[in-house]
Amino acid sequence: MDNFVVSALKYRPDNFDSVVGQKSITKTLENAISQNQLPQALLFCGPRGVGKTTCARILAKKINTEKELNDYSYNIFELDAASNNGVDDIRNLIDQVRIPPQTGKYKVYIIDEVHMLSGQAFNAFLKTLEEPPSYAIFILATTEKHKVIPTILSRCQIYDFKKISTDDIKNYLELIAEKEEIKYEDEALYLIAKKSDGALRDALSIFDRLVNYTEGNITKDLAYENLNVLDHDVYFQAFDFVIKNDITNILLLFNNVLDKGFNGQHFIDGFCSHFRDLLVSKNSDSHILIEQNQSIKQKYIEQSKTKEIDFILKAIEITEDCSFRYKNSKNERLLVEICLMKLCSISLTDLKKKTIILSNNEIPSISVLKISENNEIQKKESIIEVSDQLKEEKKINSKINIKNTPISGLSISSLKAKKEIENFKKSQTDLTKNSKISSDDFNIEQLIVSWDNFYKKLLKNGEKNLASILLIDVPVIKNKNEIHYTLTNNTNKVELEKVKNRLVKFLKIELKNTNIELVINVDKIKEKKFLYTPSEKYEKLKSINPVIEKFRKDFKLNL
Repeated sequence: MDNFVVSALKYRPDNFDSVVGQKSITKTLENAISQNQLPQALLFCGPRGVGKTTCARILAKKINTEKELNDYSYNIFELDAASNNGVDDIRNLIDQVRIPPQTGKYKVYIIDEVHMLSGQAFNAFLKTLEEPPSYAIFILATTEKHKVIPTILSRCQIYDFKKISTDDIKNYLELIAEKEEIKYEDEALYLIAKKSDGALRDALSIFDRLVNYTEGNITKDLAYENLNVLDHDVYFQAFDFVIKNDITNILLLFNNVLDKGFNGQHFIDGFCSHFRDLLVSKNSDSHILIEQNQSIKQKYIEQSKTKEIDFILKAIEITEDCSFRYKNSKNERLLVEICLMKLCSISLTDLKKKTIILSNNEIPSISVLKISENNEIQKKESIIEVSDQLKEEKKINSKINIKNTPISGLSISSLKAKKEIENFKKSQTDLTKNSKISSDDFNIEQLIVSWDNFYKKLLKNGEKNLASILLIDVPVIKNKNEIHYTLTNNTNKVELEKVKNRLVKFLKIELKNTNIELVINVDKIKEKKFLYTPSEKYEKLKSINPVIEKFRKDFKLNL
């Protein structure tokens, strides 16, 4: 049996024309040789498997074969800096540099993984690299340029190798498959190219593996199975369930994916990429960004027509958020399932916010005050002005009519919309009951009573932190209808701002004055009044909850 040679070695390029995906670099090097302008120190950097070492060897060979010398290999020296990274290794190299070539014009030194050299080795190499003999050329290669010290970088001409495109890798695999007489499906080669992530060496290794697995007939199904990649059809089917709001079937689909051995992170990342491809499919100018064969590309274009850009962008936002939170989740499966439920409920939230006017039988109408040119309010019989309620009416009128909207049993958005309408109906009923509200004057005693009533309301709702903020100061009346309330810091102000509208609405009804305005101020000097000693803090706690004193005595605590 003949010894097997892997494709990465068997088809390694031996000239610049056969190098894949690095045309700009190979052309530059060829021109530098032909014009005799080759620098004495070059740095090849870029991802793994893109041709750095290959190009270094081709360059070294091409320099020494200009005069058709057959023994050019004696003038090429390779050093693996990953295993020879000490200062002694570099000193040995420097000693070799001092000896001129016996044949040919140049001695070429290729140092691979140069970023692995120690600090002392770098420093020992600096002087030689800066002023090498005329016959010496250094080619350094690295995958991590940022680890090479700046003094080395400044002495080299830098060539940045890029990832090889999916199409270039796929075309190269086609050439090899034809030479080896291997049958293949177009989509299978695209899958190998995408899986390699721009590294041709990785693509060739995957190709060899699939040749063995498929016995020389690389089909799409066998490629997906062997490479542990989800078929595109899974995501096309999942998207169909999303646009149909079919929560049940998409959860069953996800369960099948898990049964095949894939994890939730794999599935949700792939689904996010699927939405990305749908987004770029919306515009003919961006179709080139879909790195798939023509048949799958056409599927993306057709499916992208079923939904607007707003929908796809919202879907990307939801899936990306799920992917970000996946690693820190204690229940990963539930997280993905909730994400899928949200995706199936996007259409129910009405992204375009269509305005549907609810019938008069469902929501009572509110009369609007006419405002004259001099901005004075003309009062009329049984007419009221409550600006907050007006805003609420406009807001609700722009919501979805629940009767005309399909509601999924698991749709959080639909339940919220229904609840908002019910709350609005209740507020309108309260408004009708208080339809005789006027603009009566009120005094500080009435204000404090109403203020205390709202404080109790917050306590009843369990909003204890907000309620405590209402005890920090005593409200005062200024300019007849202005209520001023002073806090000791901006944090409390931000918290109070959250319930400001509710508080003002409550005071308007309680004090029967629709012109009330609340002004929240911050005075940090007052904060000193609230600095308590430990004993004062304990007395304050005891006044709030007398049971604390009983606990102190029972457990003999020294408080």
